[in-house]
Amino acid sequence: MSTLRNVVKLIGNVGQEPTITNLENGKKVARISLATNESYKNSKGERQTETNWHNLVAWGKTAALIENYVFQGKEIAISGKLTSRSYEDKEGVKRYVTEIVVSEILLLGNN
Repeated sequence: MSTLRNVVKLIGNVGQEPTITNLENGKKVARISLATNESYKNSKGERQTETNWHNLVAWGKTAALIENYVFQGKEIAISGKLTSRSYEDKEGVKRYVTEIVVSEILLLGNN
């Protein structure tokens, strides 16, 4: 059970073009948003779809793969871990961010 502690697995569509940053130390980081959809029927029997957005971060070889093969609308499957961090913005307001650090990515679909 120790492998189940902090694991996130999602399948969804990329919401916008990935943001790729090459850091001074030679490392590469990719940031993307991923939309996942959940469908259900409401009390009237009408089909409803709820979309959730997830912030993804990938490093190194995974970031390079995203840079070369992932684009807006692309369907992907990811595995990673949930992380939270905080920072102060330009006005000195503390902001909180929850992200998924991607460890594996699978390219899906024909596009």
